[in-house]
Amino acid sequence: MIEKVLEDISRGTAEIIDMERIEKLVSKYYEDGTTYRVKAGFDPTGADLHLGHTVLLQKLKVFQSHGAIVQLLIGDFTATIGDPTGKSETRKVLDRETILANAKTYQDQVFNILDESKTEVVFNSTWLEALGAAGMVALTTTFSVARMLERDDFEKRYKSGQSISISEFIYPLLQGYDSVELKSDIELGGTDQKFNLLMGRHLQRVYGVGKEQAVLMMPILEGLDGVQKMSKSLNNYIGITQEPKEIYAKTLSISDELMWRYYELLSEKSLKEIVRMKEDVQKGTLHPKTTKENLALELVTRFYNEELAIVAKAEFDNVFKANQLPADLNEVEMQEGIWICKALVDAGIEPSTSQARRDIKQGAVRINQEKIFDEKLNLDSGEYILQVGKRKFVKVKVM
Repeated sequence: MIEKVLEDISRGTAEIIDMERIEKLVSKYYEDGTTYRVKAGFDPTGADLHLGHTVLLQKLKVFQSHGAIVQLLIGDFTATIGDPTGKSETRKVLDRETILANAKTYQDQVFNILDESKTEVVFNSTWLEALGAAGMVALTTTFSVARMLERDDFEKRYKSGQSISISEFIYPLLQGYDSVELKSDIELGGTDQKFNLLMGRHLQRVYGVGKEQAVLMMPILEGLDGVQKMSKSLNNYIGITQEPKEIYAKTLSISDELMWRYYELLSEKSLKEIVRMKEDVQKGTLHPKTTKENLALELVTRFYNEELAIVAKAEFDNVFKANQLPADLNEVEMQEGIWICKALVDAGIEPSTSQARRDIKQGAVRINQEKIFDEKLNLDSGEYILQVGKRKFVKVKVM
């Protein structure tokens, strides 16, 4: 029994520090029902969660199935500093109003995956604001500058002469101190968070908590391009609050190779089932597109329901197999003579006029299902169906 639980916990992980402690916690739960606490922190620096975030949330759900109370830590205090992990320059500071609005959105979204009855939502401003100047100074004495500069991104910036603010040195200490206050048994994070996660173990020891948290790290999920990490700023993401048809279509756009990575990290199918599917695809008894469709259906069902997943598939099939237009086109009005690139941006199907120019040059933009290549085109009065790529459509009325 415990062996199977540990297999579920280990699935897809990049690294686990102190697996022995995790085994003891899980065994204790199955022996006498003793629960334990698993911490995961999210700085609300953006409004929406994407599939990259859900890799961690899915693992938290696994722990909940085996006795864990999840400590979902909203870093409303640390978000005012900005996590420097992987950054080549100091992060911009967010205002309090934006942070709180983002935090509320996070809470609304995470329970699409987590069991709310087994989740404690906590805000680190609760104890970090109370820490005060004296407590903050005491915290900084627990770690040296030399050791801080051992962190890969700090070391690179220091050697290249790039600025590192003192607040960025304090960030890992604050994240670690969260584990002191919460007395966490286990902390989860991405592989890029290793330094910060280990800080929690270090500070629990320094402050005499009586335990050192185990650490479990999940790999960073690649975005739709299969190269860079999933990110809204890179526009290679699938947001969990996007329309069902968008989630479905974007999932089908990933490569066949990346599909297996998504299955391992996102699907609730067992590893044996995934291996069997992979073998069937290799033998030619199962088409990779069918396998990808099943993944898309699973994801839409998770964030919405099965009925909407089926509708999303039907919509996709209509548009791409029969070359039909979506049934529920958004409609916007614009002024006569509007520049095509601006029209695409104003309609919400291009992020910028420069991207619109590039897409027109590459033949990715259509008007009334006909490709256009004139990036200087102005639209006369009339009705138009504007399209970018295979998934973005809008109906425009030019007055």
